[in-house]
Amino acid sequence: MDITDQIALVTGANRGIGREFVQELLERGARRVYATARRPESIAVDDPRVVPLHLDLTDADSVRAAARAAQDVTVLVNNAGISTGASLVTGDLAEVRREMDTHFWGTLSVIREFAPVLAGNGGGAIVTVLSALSWFSTARAGAYAAAKAAEWNMTNGVRLELAAQGTLVQGVLLGAADTDITADYDGPKIDPREVPRRSLDGLADGSIEVIVDDWTAMVKESLAGDPAPFYARMTQLLGAS
Repeated sequence: MDITDQIALVTGANRGIGREFVQELLERGARRVYATARRPESIAVDDPRVVPLHLDLTDADSVRAAARAAQDVTVLVNNAGISTGASLVTGDLAEVRREMDTHFWGTLSVIREFAPVLAGNGGGAIVTVLSALSWFSTARAGAYAAAKAAEWNMTNGVRLELAAQGTLVQGVLLGAADTDITADYDGPKIDPREVPRRSLDGLADGSIEVIVDDWTAMVKESLAGDPAPFYARMTQLLGAS
């Protein structure tokens, strides 16, 4: 897919990776970018092609309203997410549910509303920003990892279901990017600009999965082996208890 003249919608566009997606789409010649957030007034992109739009993944009425307002979308970027830090066994169960409501149910809700829009505009593409934590977990991110794992396999299922309408569905996986959501993380972080660059390069090649960094590539490679050595290494690297 050539981004020139495409019309995109980016969730969670007011900061971090979402904001970088907006900028990269504009630089590659997108005709219009709907930049969505729960508070659209927080969108700070000075370009007439940017249309701030309210969208709350966890509010079905908000998702439906966004789809009605953006009937010309050809590229949907599912980026919005949260990180509560909730543990699965002893953490606040409401926070665990909030992770799943956002990453799985919320993202699926957006896809369900925009799939007919994309079909009507020739098929287009869906990009979903995932995480290396789709494939492993840590003691301090159990809820987030479980929700991202669900979102990853949901992305695979959606890809199969939307193939007939010509929609390319791409999953983008990365470790930590240098954004406010990882402010308390002391490990290596990539430049968040690399995420949309690699993703949109992948769309140009028809790639259904994009691995952004070496950390994520290592995690994926480990899945074929015994998990015990992998988790022993992660405990040492991450200081998990």
